[in-house]
Amino acid sequence: MMYNFRLFWRMTVRSVFQSKDTYGKLTGKRVKFLLLFYTVWPVWSLFTWACFLLDDLLFPAYKTQPLEKPLFILGNFRSGSTFLHRLLSRDSSTFTSLRTWDIFLMPSITQRKLFRGLARLDRIFGSPLVRMLKGIDQRSLGQVRIHKISLFEPEEDENILLHAWSTFFISLLFPFLEDLPPYQFFDSAIPTQEKQRIMGFYRACIQRHLYASGGKQYFVAKNPAFSAKIETLMEFFPDARILYLARNPLDMLPSTVSWLSYAWRVFSEPDEKYLYRDQVLALTKYWYSHPLSVLDKNPSPRNMILNYDDLIRWPEQVIRAFYEQFGYAESTGLENIIQEAIDETRTHRSEHVYKYEEMGFSHEEILREFAEIFERFNFDRREPGQEMDYKNAVMPVIAAEMPLAGD
Repeated sequence: MMYNFRLFWRMTVRSVFQSKDTYGKLTGKRVKFLLLFYTVWPVWSLFTWACFLLDDLLFPAYKTQPLEKPLFILGNFRSGSTFLHRLLSRDSSTFTSLRTWDIFLMPSITQRKLFRGLARLDRIFGSPLVRMLKGIDQRSLGQVRIHKISLFEPEEDENILLHAWSTFFISLLFPFLEDLPPYQFFDSAIPTQEKQRIMGFYRACIQRHLYASGGKQYFVAKNPAFSAKIETLMEFFPDARILYLARNPLDMLPSTVSWLSYAWRVFSEPDEKYLYRDQVLALTKYWYSHPLSVLDKNPSPRNMILNYDDLIRWPEQVIRAFYEQFGYAESTGLENIIQEAIDETRTHRSEHVYKYEEMGFSHEEILREFAEIFERFNFDRREPGQEMDYKNAVMPVIAAEMPLAGD
């Protein structure tokens, strides 16, 4: 069975009967979330899985959909992957990716067919449903701070694994990290059979997306959580192009702790401001060391390790370089696409404010814990605020990740 019912039941019991003295204790906010979640999610999950089964009956050709040169952007959270992913998604003649809408509402081909039919009908009457959805989008997802989210924007498709109930992101809804499988150390800690189940489901979802999209573009995804899955990813997508983004730990670590703590607090009311400090530290160290080790052991022109600082200083040169290296033809207007994305980041003002000292970290501790990363990438070891000011770079905004679910 593709859906992890046992884990779903465990999170239910933990939430309702065993949440005292946890980050998911039953406060008023938490009760409202649980009532909404258990009203909507089980029903929608049943409908989605019915549609998956219909896909097998009505559109079996998706199973043979080629997966040519898919591009996966990896790295730690808060390392510029959202900016790069959404920039590349603008190049629609070359790339296709999953939007929030596709991930949560239309993961199956059958659902897409139904929604497309409904959209055509909606246009006949002046698109009232579209206007309503845009309004809901602005009043709900549009209010999320730190990371910009919209139903209509490309998003981290690790979220699609929620349909199999097999992802680290379950912890954002159910903040009981100690009771979840160690998805954040996927390659090293998840049993082989379980890895096959999860990544088989993910691959089938990508094949569905490409089939429903016409199969003429290359798939592009940004998934920091896939840094822990890189070995399994390479097994299931042998023609994959992998771009790993590395950012200075002095910037990445506190930003990640702040962002995850904010995400955990969306549906819960923990007493602490910053949650799971030690676990996040361990996660980020693994998401550096593991993928870099795998890429070092498997040198290939299909892989690239990219310094975040290079991306923010020379975005056009960097993007053109990996287009050429990975075998993607430059589309007409690529220069304009890059410039438009950069201009948008310069007008964005992030509310993401944090200090790593408030989280219990010291400057010396971060330098010590990530000593190999500082050495390898020659990252600036000075305190934040003392580093060089790149006057014309897009760093001020990409550093804030432009901006939930992941990066």
